[in-house]
Amino acid sequence: MMAAMRVLVVAVLAVAAHVFVPASAADLPGFALWKSDELKQRDKALSGKVGDDHSARETLADYKSHRFRLLYRDADGFPEQHDNIVDVVIVQSGEGSLLLGGHMINPKASAGAGEYLGTGIEGGERHPLGAGDVVYIPARIPHSFLVPKGKHITYVLVRFSAH
Repeated sequence: MMAAMRVLVVAVLAVAAHVFVPASAADLPGFALWKSDELKQRDKALSGKVGDDHSARETLADYKSHRFRLLYRDADGFPEQHDNIVDVVIVQSGEGSLLLGGHMINPKASAGAGEYLGTGIEGGERHPLGAGDVVYIPARIPHSFLVPKGKHITYVLVRFSAH
């Protein structure tokens, strides 16, 4: 749990300082930094690659124990739940809501053990989100991103083991 909290603290501090940019070869092994201007360019590029699920995504870095991704959504996402994964969301642009908690309707196993997608969430609480917001989503909590018609939300997603 302490390692997970360290990853969370590093992710939050990096975003708060607006210092994300790809590292050069001269940097320390494993070091990565993405500047806000770079993320804005990637955001724009992802907006042109939206799939049938109304999202586009790009892996920024995968360190095996945790991963950084950039996601763009222009409509509601499918409800999801991860039994062994914690999500940290750092909103970069746009607006939407996070539907959190409640009961997942029609959960079906998805990619990997303990990963589920559903058709809806019964109950739960809506939390409005906008640029600069940071969210910690514990393991085993159903959640879904809701995006108003004609809008979008782009966020950095940091995923790491709950154990």
